[in-house]
Amino acid sequence: MKLLKFIIAGVVFCAMPANAMTALEIAQLKKLDPATRLEQRCDVEAMEVINRSESGFSPDKVLAYAFSEPTIKPQSIIAKGAALRSRNQWYRLSYSCKTDTDRMTILSFKYKLGGIVPHDQWDAHYLVP
Repeated sequence: MKLLKFIIAGVVFCAMPANAMTALEIAQLKKLDPATRLEQRCDVEAMEVINRSESGFSPDKVLAYAFSEPTIKPQSIIAKGAALRSRNQWYRLSYSCKTDTDRMTILSFKYKLGGIVPHDQWDAHYLVP
């Protein structure tokens, strides 16, 4: 299941910059099933918020399920075991995210950025360079 989510995320948001979504990215999100759209939209929000809030970070990838499966409800996700890639380095991340009914508009988002993930743990958690 993790591998399938990873492939979908890579196809939809390959090397996506951490700034406002383009019309094409919005259109791609809307084509996804609701659960995947929720996860991807919240992952994008994580990159955007961290890019604005954390000095020295330039996120280009988030995996909500890197260290543990997120708790997903119809319009919210709690990802305690997420990971964020910035400047070719992976960091631990946890976040909670709530959206509206179409899973496109973020209603609330909170996060906690953790430490660097050692390189020797990357493969086990689907963290690619």
